[in-house]
Amino acid sequence: MTPLILTQFGFLTLGTLGYIDLIAATTNAFNGALLARRPSHYKHFTVMGVILLAYAGGIGGGVLRDILLNKVPSPLVNPWYLIACFAAAGIALLITLRSEVKFQDGLFQFMTAFSLPWYAIVGADAAVTAHLGYGAAVLIGVIGTTGGRFIIDISSGVIPQQLVRGGFFVLTAAMTAALYLILKEAMGMSVILSTGIAFVFGFGFRLAAQWLVGKNGSRGNPQISKQAKKRIRRSAKASARSSTPKIPSRYDLLLGLGRRNEAPPPKPL
Repeated sequence: MTPLILTQFGFLTLGTLGYIDLIAATTNAFNGALLARRPSHYKHFTVMGVILLAYAGGIGGGVLRDILLNKVPSPLVNPWYLIACFAAAGIALLITLRSEVKFQDGLFQFMTAFSLPWYAIVGADAAVTAHLGYGAAVLIGVIGTTGGRFIIDISSGVIPQQLVRGGFFVLTAAMTAALYLILKEAMGMSVILSTGIAFVFGFGFRLAAQWLVGKNGSRGNPQISKQAKKRIRRSAKASARSSTPKIPSRYDLLLGLGRRNEAPPPKPL
């Protein structure tokens, strides 16, 4: 007799897009836990806090997508979403505690690109199945892809990635969803083939964008561009000069410049 958790609770009956959706939730939960432990986001979270943020990153986008499509969110129907996200968060948390910072940075950059295309593909397909237009389908794909990251950024007190330059985050999701719809709806390819091509494109484009951002000098913090770093350094130097008291020279004293900031002498009574 097959266990109920494999039949009634849907692991063996998910279907092709169901498995893709589960992969999207798991990889985004893994990446969400890595993000919560990064210096730009870490705010002395507890272990449970990191796991909750991983859940937000893993199923947050899917829940927003299902609500917009007037469906019961998949994690509330199928417990495998919660199980897989919990396991992914635990593995990511162990990696951050037992590995070097350089390895964590490389893994985060890889997982950011790897986890991005899945929700764009599932969201676009789910929207078309719900009889929405192609433009709305691309928008649903973008919301599903970026919704989890938005929740983590807001919870960590960071400007959401959608609102700043760096890595073409939203553009990659939109292009991946649009490519999937072209391959499946216009060219008549199968779901698996369309998913494979769209994923390779989204993954490669996101990796190339992150490499360009890192090459321009913002690998440590994608939200800070090279020009912004220069402005920060200039303002720091200017504030340091203004805080240093200026010793007037002899010429300043002769011209009266050395006493410009001094209080005037008291008037005689």
